[in-house]
Amino acid sequence: MTEPHTVPDAATAYGIAAYDVAAVRSRFPSLAAGAAHFDGPGGSQTPDVVARAVHDTLIRPLANRGTVTLAERNAEDAVVACRTALADFLGVEPDGVIFGRSMTQNTMDLARTIAKRWGPADEVVVTRLDHDGNVRPWVIAARAVGATVRFADFDPETGELEPDQIERVLSPATRLVAVTAASNLIGTMPDIAAISQLAHTVGAWLHVDAVHYSAHAAIDVPALGADFYACSPYKFLGPHCGVTYGRPDLLERLSPDKLWPATDAVPERFELGTLPYELMAGTTAAIDFLADLAPSAAGAGADRRGRLLASMAALQAREDVLRERIETGLRQLPGVTLWSRAVRRTPTLLTTFDGHDPQDIRAFLGERGINAPAGSFYAYEASHRLGLGDAGGLRLGLAPYNDDNDIDRLLSALREYFGR
Repeated sequence: MTEPHTVPDAATAYGIAAYDVAAVRSRFPSLAAGAAHFDGPGGSQTPDVVARAVHDTLIRPLANRGTVTLAERNAEDAVVACRTALADFLGVEPDGVIFGRSMTQNTMDLARTIAKRWGPADEVVVTRLDHDGNVRPWVIAARAVGATVRFADFDPETGELEPDQIERVLSPATRLVAVTAASNLIGTMPDIAAISQLAHTVGAWLHVDAVHYSAHAAIDVPALGADFYACSPYKFLGPHCGVTYGRPDLLERLSPDKLWPATDAVPERFELGTLPYELMAGTTAAIDFLADLAPSAAGAGADRRGRLLASMAALQAREDVLRERIETGLRQLPGVTLWSRAVRRTPTLLTTFDGHDPQDIRAFLGERGINAPAGSFYAYEASHRLGLGDAGGLRLGLAPYNDDNDIDRLLSALREYFGR
């Protein structure tokens, strides 16, 4: 297992001062089009180094993995480098890293595989805070084998999903708990370590949807206590693909459907067909880019894992400051409701305005070069629990390239919309 690291003292505060957002923005060619992007939760913009890694991989000799020819070695190197980079990013072993088309596809496949161990006497826990990608796969898989699904609620007034809300639906029959590390709709970050202890006490496995979380926090999967941890590189500056980490000892006990000649080795037994080497190279480049977001924060001589922890801590602190600026501006607008209320949350704000369709506001902002989507964003259970139905609200999310000018443009346009 990757050795634990700690973020250097004062790295967060120092990292904010050392965070050169102009230098970061210069590496994103898409920003030259002039838009202010608050759509990061749906997919971030792409740094030049990530696009170059994808390009360079595709134009070099490439074949199925092996060690004989240059083309084979290029493919093998891309896979090994990606698993190693993701291991550093997550704080885990490379042989637990599963690469796939998307988080949703990975979770669908994993749910079907794990459900082979379940029957009518078993129970599965999902939550109403989660993106449907961490709800429906488990519901479908459980119902296919007659297992019972139990929903853990969250408090719509505070946006909090407390551990005791999970505890209420646990029993000795619980086989798996699926929970988000951060809500993609309202940003709530539950106490995953505490939920893990509760799940493990009854002998259940914990599957964590960290797609939204991974773009905003320093990650330590073992500390969280997750048995399975899912994320999507395109949410943290990488290409469109999905990654799931599973504890290797658990993966060894699972038998996914696969082709007969395909290897039975872990994690490859969970990866169907030829891997997308170019996307794996792009993922490695994205992680390297994140590691150097605040190069002064980690201190001299830090390895990639140490640099990642320091950079992500600095990013999280900086995004919190920017988020507070947006919140202050939003509260001055008429008829506003801020649905993002949890004490610990990502820089993601869901808002509605009395008498105004979120889609109308989205269109108004879009005409002014401000990308801020509206909807429920596949957080079906959460949006309905908040009483917002399928319409949801206007979602404003931050990414490493957002700056104060973006926020000035956003708040100015919203004031214009409301005639202020």
